Amino acid sequence: MEENTTEQNDYQYAQEDMEVDGDKKNYTIPVAIIIAGALIAGALYFTNKESGPLDQVVEKLSGVPAVNASDHIIGNPNAKVVIVEYSDFECPFCKDFHGVLQQIIDEYGAQGDVAWVYRHFPIAQLHSKAAKEAEATECAAELGGNQGFWDYADRLFEVTPSNNGLDLSQLPIIAAEVGLDPVAFKTCLNSGRHADKVQAQYDEVVAAGGRGTPHNIVIVGDQQAPIEGAQPIEAMRRVVETLLNDSGNETVPVVPTQ
Repeated sequence: MEENTTEQNDYQYAQEDMEVDGDKKNYTIPVAIIIAGALIAGALYFTNKESGPLDQVVEKLSGVPAVNASDHIIGNPNAKVVIVEYSDFECPFCKDFHGVLQQIIDEYGAQGDVAWVYRHFPIAQLHSKAAKEAEATECAAELGGNQGFWDYADRLFEVTPSNNGLDLSQLPIIAAEVGLDPVAFKTCLNSGRHADKVQAQYDEVVAAGGRGTPHNIVIVGDQQAPIEGAQPIEAMRRVVETLLNDSGNETVPVVPTQ
């Protein structure tokens, strides 16, 4: 499996009617954004070297699971816009994009408008250490709850040089740095008891069409749409503002949330 960047794909906009708070409203969902300096709007197709028009792709894909109690989330779970990020801790693009979503939450999260959910997408063919690192964050969550997960994930992205460059012996050290019991953490990590969760999230995003990291799903109401790649902050602001302001003028199918 190859890691996508948005320079490898052309992306367009989509919108769909959605039910929100019992009222039917018309939302524009930017399903993806080109990163080469300009957003391309007004077309009804999604071009990819391995896929055809978006309406054909949608028929073949399943949606990702809705946000649930097992998720790691920052912000209001009932936010109008929920960004579900499927990510790999050794992916350099994911490391950059982590900072972008932190900024989005800083700007929009306090008002309850946007929430961020992190799910695992370790691509073993590129980063053999990423799955164990994902398990490490789940051990952090086991020991420290939702805050423990995010503190550990933030620190992990800070210290890894990416591209399989982190020495896995650092994982318990990171646990201690963020205030977790390193002995209990190491016991958890050695048990492998969170491997199934990591694999399940990998499987669900692949089934939903994920082919590279980060793979992001925007959920609004009971509908969702993908945004590929490590988009810049300006692009993500446009996604959020478009959704919050309910603007746009083109429609294509959007995968329903499971």
